[in-house]
Amino acid sequence: MSSPPSGGPYPHTPAPAGERATTVDPPTRTAGTRTIPGPRVRRAGPLLSWHPYVRAEDLLRRARSLRYPALSSALAALALAGCGVLILQLVHRQTGTTGLLVGLGLALLPLPFVLGALAWLNQTARVPLRHTLFCLAWGACAATTVAILANGWASDFLIARQGSARGETLLADFATPLIEESAKGAALLMLLLPVRRRLRCHVQRICAVPLRHRPASGPRAARTGRPYRRPSGRPRLRPLPYFRRPPRARTHTRARSSPRTLSAGVVLGGVTACGFAFTENALYLGRAFTDDQQSRLDSIGLGAAPSLRDFDSTVHTFVLRGLLSPFAHPLFTALAGLGIAISLTTGRHWLARLAAPVGLLLSMAVHGCWNAAAGLGTNGFLLFYAALMVPCFAALVCFAFWARTRARAARHRPATA
Repeated sequence: MSSPPSGGPYPHTPAPAGERATTVDPPTRTAGTRTIPGPRVRRAGPLLSWHPYVRAEDLLRRARSLRYPALSSALAALALAGCGVLILQLVHRQTGTTGLLVGLGLALLPLPFVLGALAWLNQTARVPLRHTLFCLAWGACAATTVAILANGWASDFLIARQGSARGETLLADFATPLIEESAKGAALLMLLLPVRRRLRCHVQRICAVPLRHRPASGPRAARTGRPYRRPSGRPRLRPLPYFRRPPRARTHTRARSSPRTLSAGVVLGGVTACGFAFTENALYLGRAFTDDQQSRLDSIGLGAAPSLRDFDSTVHTFVLRGLLSPFAHPLFTALAGLGIAISLTTGRHWLARLAAPVGLLLSMAVHGCWNAAAGLGTNGFLLFYAALMVPCFAALVCFAFWARTRARAARHRPATA
């Protein structure tokens, strides 16, 4: 067996002591001639370097370094699909097949108007389509599944401890807003969670200020006496492009939240609540239609003539949930999204710590007041609707127009050196 030019059987092994490596002089090139290139040698790939033995440690190390960008998306899609199948089964158990189809059809009617308004606001926020679809699917599948199961467990617990009447009141006014708003607000946290290396914060990448470790300074550092550790630069949350800190203006010492970041929080919260409201409306409308259908069959069996008044409960539920309050759930969750957007983008540290909890508590409080107003009768509900919901909705509309106007003015403003 002939040895390679390096002297040994492999490139890394030395030549034997008794043998002497022979060198072949390259052919001399005469004038007016050219050399013919030889066959190309295919180099080994980066995964399997040329070696007589492939070590398992190298393979495992290189396999760990591989990244699969679509893995997290596929897992999220499978989880949401499973939640969708589960919520369909839960709704079908309470409404039946006919009630489920009628509820889904009636719940679809107000959905394009709400999504159209949020899409108009999204022209300022510029939230990617995949994030809006994720929030919509989360609200329609995952959040409703968690809410139905948790509300059932909370209802059994409160009724067993506080009695039937008081337990239902506590459930509607306190437990239900806490469960539902927490489930809807988790969609924004799912978007902000870091996933593997591709979401790390590099030097050229801007990260939100409250997500970094601040250096210890002032009298507190003097009391502790601990040495200052340089922050690692990796944020606790994912720095989304529409939740970046705006550049600091010359006239302000602290950076302020831009209209785009505030609009992004409202859009994400509103889209999540749209999906949640769709499934909830389908449940309530399907249940009302099933009850009306059963009452109609009973009245026909007793000899009464059928009429359209047999479906008064379905019409009343649709008017209340589809016409008067299609923006109720988006308004609640938009407060939580607005608080999270302020926390991620503001330069004031006290505001960054308080904005997200205050926004979530406000959404729960308004939701609880909305549920409590349902037990005040027709006059009390209309009074509450005119006193609280109409001003809140008007404020949200004014905010949307303000954000669009500010973003358009900033887009057409000439750049100054």
